[in-house]
Amino acid sequence: MMIPALGFGTYRLTGNVAQQSVAAALRAGYRHIDTAQIYGNEREVGRAIAASGVPRDELFVTTKVWVDHYEPDALLLSLEESLDRLQLDSVDLVLIHWPAPDNPVPMDAYLPALLEARGQCMTQHVGVSNFSIADLKQALKLVGEGSLLTNQVEVHPYLQNRALVDFCRAEGIRVTAYLPLAYGKVNQDPVLQAIAARHGVSAAQVSLAWLLQRGLLVIPSSTQATHIRDNLAAARVVLTDDDMAAIAALDRNERLIDPAELAPRQWD
Repeated sequence: MMIPALGFGTYRLTGNVAQQSVAAALRAGYRHIDTAQIYGNEREVGRAIAASGVPRDELFVTTKVWVDHYEPDALLLSLEESLDRLQLDSVDLVLIHWPAPDNPVPMDAYLPALLEARGQCMTQHVGVSNFSIADLKQALKLVGEGSLLTNQVEVHPYLQNRALVDFCRAEGIRVTAYLPLAYGKVNQDPVLQAIAARHGVSAAQVSLAWLLQRGLLVIPSSTQATHIRDNLAAARVVLTDDDMAAIAALDRNERLIDPAELAPRQWD
């Protein structure tokens, strides 16, 4: 199936909270669930999916390979373990989680292994996360145009990543925006609040609608059933050109996740 534009993220959700939140998301109508090996919640995500009764062919499930597993044999083994935890025969998308430029395993070793995972039907699609334009150029030389479904990166009103988004669009790579609500900062923003008031929605819904109208995929996260439903409803919000311009003016290159040992040597 095609990747749904609005998915449910599970970053920082663990244990029973993760399982209950994913279950609530599936009940609300989400059909795109995003997890990762390092989140430590694949097992809970799998339990929620198994108990949901949602047919497998109606779900799009993403996981990410952690940096400790980039060596080719380890990468494939780690994905087998992820599938076991998720109780799935395959996932829809596997991402390399970080470029980790100082990792002893180079890109020309782990990206072919990712393609091998696809060849073994462990995943339908492959992609990357937190890759800069320079990283993507190197990756495309290795795997070829059309091989990467998405680059999952931090994007929100205060970090709009325009150059990277434009590059990905030109190369046919979808951008998946994580942290779309900037850890909840958008809820207190007067510009977003004013737009929200005009549309009768929340500032969070405005932020999500802005990303969706830019053509990005979005994976908000929440533990509250009301917020989970409201986030999904953001897909019905239609912003005006003036709204979009006002949000564009909020960009201040405020990056909230930037681990020195994992991030690109230079962000765009």
